[in-house]
Amino acid sequence: MSAVGVRELKEHTSEIVRRVRVDKEFIDVTYRGEVVARLVPIPGPVDRATMQRIWDEEDRLAEEIGNYWPDGLSAADAIAEDRE
Repeated sequence: MSAVGVRELKEHTSEIVRRVRVDKEFIDVTYRGEVVARLVPIPGPVDRATMQRIWDEEDRLAEEIGNYWPDGLSAADAIAEDRE
């Protein structure tokens, strides 16, 4: 992981942001030698087909859990009971 000072960030913002965006580099930003921020790449958007597969799997898991869930017990009650 690289580090840049605030002054360097100010003077070379475009180049540093390109390193994060293109090279997927994590960069610590320092002020007087202390890390005060971190620039990190953000993953791209997930396509609709992938999101649909995720939601379908969550629906399937919810249905499976529901098959074993006791009647009359809410999720909040189950958590409270487990904490006791």
